Amino acid sequence: MRAEDLLPDDLNQGQFNGTVVRKGTVGAFLINARMLIDPQTPEDQRTAATQDILQALPALRALGLFELMQVRDPLVRALCEQEPGVPPVTQL
Repeated sequence: MRAEDLLPDDLNQGQFNGTVVRKGTVGAFLINARMLIDPQTPEDQRTAATQDILQALPALRALGLFELMQVRDPLVRALCEQEPGVPPVTQL
């Protein structure tokens, strides 16, 4: 399957396992995760990246991302394992 088979060019979101997922969600997650593991990332950007990841978790889970792939970085992995409503992990 190719990306355009999943979401054609004229669609910006789709419904997966009952959750609306925007096009680019996985790519944005990867960029935010890289920001979190980079020690040079300023604190305000780390905070924004953390919030963006938390907001994307329902969509990423609906896609089954974490059923197929394991997050290697301990901080990002702990963040991805957060339950809704629990304050985010910011350090290990």
